[in-house]
Amino acid sequence: MNKLLLVEDNELNRDMLSRRLIKNGFQIILAVDGLESIQFARTSQPDLILMDMSLPIMDGWEATLQLKSDPVTRIIPIIALTAHAMGEDRQKALNVGCDDYDTKPIDLSRLLSKIYKLLV
Repeated sequence: MNKLLLVEDNELNRDMLSRRLIKNGFQIILAVDGLESIQFARTSQPDLILMDMSLPIMDGWEATLQLKSDPVTRIIPIIALTAHAMGEDRQKALNVGCDDYDTKPIDLSRLLSKIYKLLV
């Protein structure tokens, strides 16, 4: 069973997406801000991180930079999740080290295909 770290500060989004991912056979670890995402990634070693980019305490951009610069967590694939659907946001996510990018609202089948592609 693959373990995913879902980093999402919005309780409704976090609850809805985590339940849908669990139904698809994933074990889910939840974090509500960028600082927690770094701590949980180091201690739990998830197979993949779903990173909201607009987070309190530390945003997803900075958290991703830190995760990708840490030898312990740099190999963990990260998919940026953002409501910003601008082309430059996708490029910015890739520039900070995200392995892929998806927009909100989440299209589960599209997101699952990106998850499976990175877990191979």
